[in-house]
Amino acid sequence: MNGNTVFLVNLLATWYMVGLIWMVQIVHYNLMDRVGPEQFVRYETDHGRLITPIVAIPMLVEILSAAGLVLLSPAGFPRWAAWIGLALVVAIWMSTAFLQIPYHNQLLKGFSDAAYRGLVGTNWIRTILWTVRGLMMGWFARTMLSG
Repeated sequence: MNGNTVFLVNLLATWYMVGLIWMVQIVHYNLMDRVGPEQFVRYETDHGRLITPIVAIPMLVEILSAAGLVLLSPAGFPRWAAWIGLALVVAIWMSTAFLQIPYHNQLLKGFSDAAYRGLVGTNWIRTILWTVRGLMMGWFARTMLSG
């Protein structure tokens, strides 16, 4: 696989996640408090089961291709940008592991306003980081195509 292919894979995985995280942040998470206490545990359980494949696979592709860009930076994509991109992905994974997953685990026991607000509030970290990554990758795609 060459640097251009790795860049394209990373660009696509990143923008997939940008779209998904905004939908989750603005729509999905904001509807969670409307489920009702008697159905909430099932809803949260189903959420985890259904969203995992559509999130985990692209996140894995993104982090692997971000690491690949550090090794195989294509012409027009500076190595410093590859390192920043990888650092952003690592920060997203850390936020997921240490903030969002624990809040989801709390919500698996039943709706808690504090856990719900914590989830929605801390998810802005991932939303912002993925948006920054997407804009950065888009900038370099534009630069590389016009150069």
